[in-house]
Amino acid sequence: MRKESSPGASPNPPVAVRLVEVTDEHEGQRVDNFLFRICKGVPKSHVYKAIRDGNVRVNKGRIQADHRLEIGDVVRVPPFRLPAADAPRAVPPAEFPVVYEDEGMLVVDKPAGIAVHGGSGVAFGVIERLRAARPQAPMLELAHRLDRETSGLLMIAKKRKALLGLHHMLREGLGSKRYYALVQGDWVNDRQHIKLPLLKWTTASGERRVRVDREGQTAHTIVTLKKRFGGAYSLVEAELRTGRTHQIRVHLASSGFPIVGDDKYGDDEVRAHFARQGFNRMFLHAHQLTIPHPLTGETLELRAPLPPACEELLNTLESV
Repeated sequence: MRKESSPGASPNPPVAVRLVEVTDEHEGQRVDNFLFRICKGVPKSHVYKAIRDGNVRVNKGRIQADHRLEIGDVVRVPPFRLPAADAPRAVPPAEFPVVYEDEGMLVVDKPAGIAVHGGSGVAFGVIERLRAARPQAPMLELAHRLDRETSGLLMIAKKRKALLGLHHMLREGLGSKRYYALVQGDWVNDRQHIKLPLLKWTTASGERRVRVDREGQTAHTIVTLKKRFGGAYSLVEAELRTGRTHQIRVHLASSGFPIVGDDKYGDDEVRAHFARQGFNRMFLHAHQLTIPHPLTGETLELRAPLPPACEELLNTLESV
């Protein structure tokens, strides 16, 4: 590692430019996540701006935020203005209900309303709060994502080898992820395959959305009927065979069965109706994971029960 001189002194000067060589501990990691780990306390917006401006380089070349690092790569880390040493911790530490944990991975039951990571107007999420709660952990990295309003099983790697194994499992479709969703309408088929290609796009206000588009990525969801509620609503189980952004939400909405409480693709009147009854979330819950363990290959079958608010809503619908 080599240090270059930094600008003039200030009450809280930025650190000098650093050249950091990538070891096997960080092999395969995205460069933005790598920077978050070694530049603790620096706002994420500053990190992304440095990447966009070309101030972060890998092997002297400009890169994108999703560039994945290899052993031996040399990362140029520019000066960042860090918080004062005596500043209070910006991220409040928090633990979440643990469904499974060993030396390689952690699976938690994420509550609705909490983002999995900071960014896009969110200061911090599950992963930042876990890192703050476990400062002794050498590594904690998200293996996948859940939408902010989706609850349920979230996988986190504690070792680089486990992270690469989980990414391989997800990429090759070796595991099974199942979700419960309450949808508007009377679901017809007991079991149905939805294969509609999905394309990401951005609204005029900068909001990220997804739509069905033949130019999009292949997407496959298997939907199984679990229970009907008077023809107005249905509880279904959705199994992901691919892992596209907003896949279940868009597949169900495009099929005419939007998820209750979905503020992007759902019915505003239905959402407002249930909000008046105290149900203020999207009814989508990752309830089951069946995966090969990324280090041992042993089959893990993990479950997270429906949150009380979802159970109470189903009980209310059943009594109507």
